[in-house]
Amino acid sequence: MKPRVSLIKGDDRYANVSLALAQIPGDVVFDGVQRVVIKPNLVSLRQLSATHIDALRAVLDFVRARYNGSVVIAEGAALDNTFDSFAHYGFETLGDRYGIGFVDLNADDVVPVQVYRRHFQPTTLHLARIVVESDLRISVGPPKTHDSAIVTCSIKNMVMGTLVNRIVAPRSNGSEGEGSRPKRSMLPLLDKLVPHWLRYSGLAHAVMALIADSAGSDKFAMHQGYPMINLNLANLAPWVWPHLAVVDGFLAMEGRGPTAGDPVDWRVALAGTDALAVDALTASLMGFDPLQIGYLSYCYQLGLGEGDVAAIETVGNVRPKAVRRKFKPHPAFRQQQLWRLDNAERYLGKASRVREVDG
Repeated sequence: MKPRVSLIKGDDRYANVSLALAQIPGDVVFDGVQRVVIKPNLVSLRQLSATHIDALRAVLDFVRARYNGSVVIAEGAALDNTFDSFAHYGFETLGDRYGIGFVDLNADDVVPVQVYRRHFQPTTLHLARIVVESDLRISVGPPKTHDSAIVTCSIKNMVMGTLVNRIVAPRSNGSEGEGSRPKRSMLPLLDKLVPHWLRYSGLAHAVMALIADSAGSDKFAMHQGYPMINLNLANLAPWVWPHLAVVDGFLAMEGRGPTAGDPVDWRVALAGTDALAVDALTASLMGFDPLQIGYLSYCYQLGLGEGDVAAIETVGNVRPKAVRRKFKPHPAFRQQQLWRLDNAERYLGKASRVREVDG
């Protein structure tokens, strides 16, 4: 049976996401669920790069119409304090209205998982436990071109956001106070100072990873060069796989994503319970072959979902060809295409939990 992905086009962001979810109500099962974790994308304080509150409201209305249990909005910001990001986008106003909580994944207990550095050297990264152990994970965010992985949608949002970042210290209980503001990382400044021709090289990725790893950011430590980040994204994906993927493409991003790209007035929304099918269809509509995107191809090889667009059933109010357009890729697109590893199969699907030993 083909996986279903809903595709909606319209002139209202909230209505688009609502209608996309309305096409697949029976696909999302809440029976036996103890906690729903909704993962937005708050990679920066620029709205174009982040999940919009109207898309989040549409998801919450869908959930609350079917489920009265625990719901949390969970994020681990990469560059800014997570609760500052919640406040910046107005998410905290949704707490009382929907009876939900908020979690800074950077401050959560962790599940250590072994993946790989360059040259397949084993390394340990840490995933936020609440996401790994949740019953129902929902990813909601915008589609964007990306500086390391060509395209980012629901799967990458979930994996990268769940990796903890100890550089950005949490505020106690989400409150303001003297000494509560985190120290800003030097990594964004270093990234800006590095020339473009060097910034996207494998060597630059390795240097950034070494700096970030010693500073405590597992998000930055993922950047071990284009081949390895794609392998590790696929290896970590089963630990935090979205049970429901929502892509809000009302305004998408092309060019220098995931934060500095240009807006695309697209006015679409996609949703489905096969996250790979949702991301593959989205990538295809953006003008990319999803199976030429490293981590999506690896997820398909692992059998995590459907990556062949021809095998996906679309439902909604518009045909895919009517909204397909050619997104401008990131300037590093040529380098990113060199993601293949000759012996990747030996290491694909090998991510394993690291035994926690008391010191």
